[in-house]
Amino acid sequence: METVLEVKVPDIGEFKDVDVIEVMVKPGDTVGIDDPLIAIESEKATMEVPAPLGGVIKDIKVKLGDKVSEGSLILTLEAADAAAPVSAASPAPAAKAAPAAEPKPPSAPALRLVAAAPASPANGDSGTAPNSPARGAAPAGVSRDDAAPVHKPHASPSVRKFARELGVDLVHVKGSGQSGRIFRVDVQKFVSAEMSRPQGSGGAGLDLLPWPKVDFAKFGAIESQPLSRIRKFSKANLARNWVMIPHVTQFDEADVTELEAFRLQVNQSNAKSDIKVTMLAFILKALVAVLTEFPEFNSSLDGDNLILKKYFHLGFAADTPNGLVVPVLRDVDKKGVMEIARATAELAATAREGKLKMTDIQGGCFTVSSLGGIGGTAFTPIINAPEVAILGVSRLAHKPVYRDGAFVPRLILPLSLSYDHRVIDGAMAARFITRLSAVLSDLRRALL
Repeated sequence: METVLEVKVPDIGEFKDVDVIEVMVKPGDTVGIDDPLIAIESEKATMEVPAPLGGVIKDIKVKLGDKVSEGSLILTLEAADAAAPVSAASPAPAAKAAPAAEPKPPSAPALRLVAAAPASPANGDSGTAPNSPARGAAPAGVSRDDAAPVHKPHASPSVRKFARELGVDLVHVKGSGQSGRIFRVDVQKFVSAEMSRPQGSGGAGLDLLPWPKVDFAKFGAIESQPLSRIRKFSKANLARNWVMIPHVTQFDEADVTELEAFRLQVNQSNAKSDIKVTMLAFILKALVAVLTEFPEFNSSLDGDNLILKKYFHLGFAADTPNGLVVPVLRDVDKKGVMEIARATAELAATAREGKLKMTDIQGGCFTVSSLGGIGGTAFTPIINAPEVAILGVSRLAHKPVYRDGAFVPRLILPLSLSYDHRVIDGAMAARFITRLSAVLSDLRRALL
């Protein structure tokens, strides 16, 4: 028996009136469980609302540019599953016999994180723009010299904020929505167009040469592959962060010989436990001690003010099949190493499954990007705005260290600290990373 299911926006945290940036289905489409229905975007993240059951789309109740909140009706779905609840508008007929046990309605669909906003290396656009700024070549202070009609741009607060961060005057942007409404994709297309033409040196633009147009097929066989949604969303934010934040990277090494031996000992003594302590857990714990001593690293710029945070929510870059995302572990200062190890493992697994919630990627103060499991000796991580620093961790390696008149093998951990030079000077950064190296060399220092 076919039933009609009303699909509504599930729990989206404290956000209300978020934008519908993509409608992925139309009436008559057949969808399966967890197929994406619409994409919504707040100032913090872009997410997809999946189908709770398989069936046929009957009626779409939202359109591109609409604002929705938790409980807003998205669409109606004809589901062949007998367990699906019938729309509340149709009264149930009186039963002559004893009623059967009422089927339990399906749980609300879980939002699927598509991209996190600036606190992630993979951050958002609307998912429909093929012409986003290229990685590493973002505009700063982009504006148009051409004369344009003066009008009040029609755009959401999140789009206005996005345009401000890129230095784009929305007056010059042509909106693709109803009544000229401007979406994030329109801002990105405008920026892409600006970057594709040479600009004067009068301060209005970047004075860049046009992006080269090359027919690569002329030189040999090629294959064109679309970027994943996360990588598409990351382009503009990564480029913005790289151009707008004056990055400096300080490199150092930590002798973690004793710490690694202790880690292995802990895991061996808990061989039957499902918790495996990683070096990341120790690094996060050590960071709390050092961030407490250097509060400027646990801050954000707000105009001419520095916001010093009294909490320690630390992000870590998680490698997923679709790209990097940054889950945030809250209140690290209140957790022990074993609890940190369990929580980071659970968050990383959730990220790989594409099931992070908005609360899982919000509120980060400082980020760790660890490539130690892959390799490399050092790298320059890009700061996750609005944070002011990020720590890169590379591969452990045995090196000869001169001690007491002889060279001895020691296990060395390379560290790369990128920091915002507007907030942190070189001397402070050197003291920070030196202190972190000392704490990792002897974690007992974190107790002092």
